[in-house]
Amino acid sequence: MRLVLASNNAKKLIELQGLFAGLPVELVAQGTLQIAEADEPHGTFVENALAKARHAAKQSDGAAIADDSGLCVDALGGEPGVVSAHYAPAVRGDGDREQRRARQDAANNTLLLQRMTGVTDRRARFVSTLIALRHAQDPEPLIAIGRWELELLPAPRGSGGFGYDPLVRVPTHDRSVAELDVALKNDISHRALAAQQMRRLMREVWHLG
Repeated sequence: MRLVLASNNAKKLIELQGLFAGLPVELVAQGTLQIAEADEPHGTFVENALAKARHAAKQSDGAAIADDSGLCVDALGGEPGVVSAHYAPAVRGDGDREQRRARQDAANNTLLLQRMTGVTDRRARFVSTLIALRHAQDPEPLIAIGRWELELLPAPRGSGGFGYDPLVRVPTHDRSVAELDVALKNDISHRALAAQQMRRLMREVWHLG
């Protein structure tokens, strides 16, 4: 079964391909099918993921899956939330998509640290919402949500991962997410938790595997 991923994030594609390994699905990025990214105008992860999945399913005339995820900080009322990828003002400049994304990540991290100056409540979580559709008008979307409880660090640590990974500590391992090896991250992350739920739903509802 071909499953179109409603994202052009190369790292997210690789991560999800690993998380769905063993299922009879071929995960392909929408960009390879010349599908443009959908608008994400909503205030919740669920609404945005559904909008993206429907767009990809309609444009590909088939099944699609979307992930809307981000960092939610308790002391900031859930910010950056659905705007996690563009928390700071948009970064312009030369370079390819991944180079621009890396500069945006750095700007986002800097802004978050500024907002958290002097704040003692460092509780935060990564949230991943996965939504899968058999077709654009599927009345029964599969919805899986993973929450990964974390703590904000005062400064970045580690060079792995992407986004806010260097800024959040995993209490159970006393390391930042950026200091985890890929295999361990894929076992315990918010996206891993959501993917585990989604795998179960695909087997039970879509009868895959």
